[in-house]
This record gives sequence, structure tokens and C-alpha cells, in this order.
Amino acid sequence: MSDIKKEWDNTVYPDLIRNLPEADIPVEGVRGWLMQSSDKQIVFFDIQPTAVVPPHSHCAQWGMVIDGEMSLTIGGETKVYKKGDNYFIPEGVEHSAKFHSQVFVIDMFDAPDRYSPRSVVN
Repeated sequence: MSDIKKEWDNTVYPDLIRNLPEADIPVEGVRGWLMQSSDKQIVFFDIQPTAVVPPHSHCAQWGMVIDGEMSLTIGGETKVYKKGDNYFIPEGVEHSAKFHSQVFVIDMFDAPDRYSPRSVVN
């Protein structure tokens, strides 16, 4: 079994969450499951320590670290976030992230279409 496969099997999320639609995320080492309303979207992220989220911006985003440790740069200021920490990224503010361990975060986006469901491949 590959190391990535072992890491993906090591998740804090129960089937209740992993049975949600999986998000189509174009960053290697990042998985997420979608929950959304007509004007918001919540993503339950499972992120490998090899992942790097490059600088980007979009709608407002609020998140909380469930487990793990990451460096998050928001508007040029970098802080380390750990289990129980939360953050807010205002709309249009550039941000990026690096992960020091496997990280589980829940993020809420102020838009219903930040991510699309991943297409199922047979």
C-alpha cells in the first residue's frame, strides 16, 4: 500500500461526511467533501503534508483546524495554525498555505460554487 493511500485512510471524518460529494480540488494532496446551501459552501478538507496551496484569492472564507498544523499566509502575514485555531480570509485577499502534518480543516466559503463536485470516474 502506498504511503499516500495509508494517509488517506487515516482520517478523522466519519462516513457521514465522507459520503458527501467529493470536491474537485486541483491541488495534489488535498481532498474535501462538500456541503452547501443556496449561498454558502462548507468543505471538510483532508490535506497531506506534501500539499502546497499557492497564492490565490476568492470569496470570503472562514475556517477551523480540526487536527494538524499548517502555515497560512493571509495578506502577506504568515501564522501557524493548530488544532482548535480558526481564521478568516476577507473577500479578495491573497492567501496561501503549507502543511506541516496531515491537516483536517473545515472551511466555509461565502459562495455556493467555490468548488464543484468531482466527476465520478468508472
